[in-house]
Amino acid sequence: MSTILNIETRVILLVVATVLTGLSAGLCFTWTNAVTTGIARLTDTAYLQAFQQMNRTIINPTFALVFFGPVLLIPFTTYKYSADPKLLILLASAAILYFVGVALVTMFGNVPLNEMLDKLDLSSISAEDAKAFRTQFEAKWNSLHLVRTITSAISLTLLVITCLVRENGANI
Repeated sequence: MSTILNIETRVILLVVATVLTGLSAGLCFTWTNAVTTGIARLTDTAYLQAFQQMNRTIINPTFALVFFGPVLLIPFTTYKYSADPKLLILLASAAILYFVGVALVTMFGNVPLNEMLDKLDLSSISAEDAKAFRTQFEAKWNSLHLVRTITSAISLTLLVITCLVRENGANI
């Protein structure tokens, strides 16, 4: 095994994958628990404006690393631990959950909704049109996001269990 400062590369990968997944799960939880519930109290146009600006702001390199880093790191970490059947099951489950429940839901669910919202000219929208768009957007976006929140949290839990099992040699 290759090592860095006497730490196996696969351990570093596991830790980094766990941290990034934790940050992503925390981001999802915060949006579910505070952001979307907070902006839900706004008027229709203000809600759409706030959501539009948040969507435009969140697309940055730090977000990409945190949100999509686990898509690459968890499977690679799974490969590095593939000789241990119990860790393989935990890591493969975490990888599949994160990929399907976070990455795919984001790419094929939330992003298309965000793109529809981004194209909306809010400076000239009527109150009725704002209400209609919000009604179509909000429930669907929040439902998809809840899937991301739950699956990222489960994926994180599986990674933490992997860390504990690996460290302690515990049976599960």
